[in-house]
Amino acid sequence: MSNIEKSTIQFLEKLKKNNNRDWFQTNKKEYETAHLNVIDFTSTLLERLSAHDNIETPTGKKALYRIYRDVRFSKDKSPYKNWFAGGFKRASKNLRGGYYFHLEPGSAFAAGGFWGPNKDDLQLIRQQIQADPAPLRKILASKSFKVHFGALRGEQLKTCPKGFDKEDPAVDLLRYKQFIVSKEISPSLLTSPKLLDEIEDSFLAMRPLFDYMSEILTTNLNGEPLG
Repeated sequence: MSNIEKSTIQFLEKLKKNNNRDWFQTNKKEYETAHLNVIDFTSTLLERLSAHDNIETPTGKKALYRIYRDVRFSKDKSPYKNWFAGGFKRASKNLRGGYYFHLEPGSAFAAGGFWGPNKDDLQLIRQQIQADPAPLRKILASKSFKVHFGALRGEQLKTCPKGFDKEDPAVDLLRYKQFIVSKEISPSLLTSPKLLDEIEDSFLAMRPLFDYMSEILTTNLNGEPLG
């Protein structure tokens, strides 16, 4: 079984209305059944993804995020998430980028990219964009990218980053601190066999961006390997 079951979505709906430890403990077996269903779904997704990419995440279970919320710094003290989500990391220092999916009643999406590039990586990305923004602009303007993601997302500086020219024609790209893409998936597909196809197709559409970033993060401005 690799589809998301209706009972899994129904469990999440009930959890949203009863997000407390007593209810969760009383209904623990229902959670465990839903969790196993999502593990199976994620394992199938990992198998598909591994057929055309090198993935470091070892199992579907390891890909899933815990349902328990960290409430230490949140005003919302609900102890559990009302959704299931998972992520896959590409393997080796030469393959950059991460895949993510999110499933909850009434909402589903696939996302990916670079949430928190470290200072050195972000500087290298900006230097490569400054030197030649055309490859990235070509990816962002492609039909596949537009259809799946619309536009590049992520936190941006309000002004030009330090050390770069504010009159640079690529300043709109240089301001990015994150490089994220996201594709909304119709909630009607949550329990459909087509959900796997939709998420996999979205992941495939991210690859040009991932491969571009992988190349510039592993080579210098002359195209020579780093390290």
